[in-house]
Amino acid sequence: MTHNLLMIEDDARLAAMVAEYLQQNGFAVSRAGDGLGGLAQLNSPPSGLTPDLVILDLMLPDIDGLEVCRRIRALSGPVAQTPVLMLTAKGDAMDRIIGLEMGADDYLPKPFEPRELLARIRAILRRKVDGPVPATKTLRFGSLEIDRDARTVTVSGAPCELTSYQFDLLVALAERAGRVLTRDQIMEAVRGRELDAFDRSIDVHMGRIRAAIEADAKDPKRILTVRGVGYVFARQQD
Repeated sequence: MTHNLLMIEDDARLAAMVAEYLQQNGFAVSRAGDGLGGLAQLNSPPSGLTPDLVILDLMLPDIDGLEVCRRIRALSGPVAQTPVLMLTAKGDAMDRIIGLEMGADDYLPKPFEPRELLARIRAILRRKVDGPVPATKTLRFGSLEIDRDARTVTVSGAPCELTSYQFDLLVALAERAGRVLTRDQIMEAVRGRELDAFDRSIDVHMGRIRAAIEADAKDPKRILTVRGVGYVFARQQD
């Protein structure tokens, strides 16, 4: 199966090099040189196929990558759930945190090795498409329902907006309800590899998940923080 990628990057030389490398590894790649052009392609792809993943540069000539990511997540329908891998030339962790808060699934600082970009893309798509088939496809905890096949989350029947990565984090916790997990264990369960250096990104995602599923994100009842350790998904019913 050939996956379609959309790369939004204003550095034409870098974009051409990355596109060639990804195409050599079996991906179809379309490109846009600015944020508005990328959004237009996402809404009306030239090939007629919605991209399976967006590679998004933070620094763009018109609107920045953070705004592009925000607009993607604000779209209607399945396109709003398109995974976003953000590229940033900045070393400040705050830029990465803001990107994750805007709904990015992962980030990669520049300069980067093409092989690492390829590995991250494959990991994101694997989380989206593959993975073991659970015996019970729907997890229910009171009013909270997590449908692993449809990749949807509802609370009292109302849909919750989560990114692909946040959905996988929630499932990883819910499948281990009652068990305290470290950040490393959670990330390993989701990514299938060791945690990278920027481990605090998981806290940002947990905040977004709480905002989506908790009645009061500041006083969570479902996803609890265990100080100095990690997180636990509480079993209690509503």
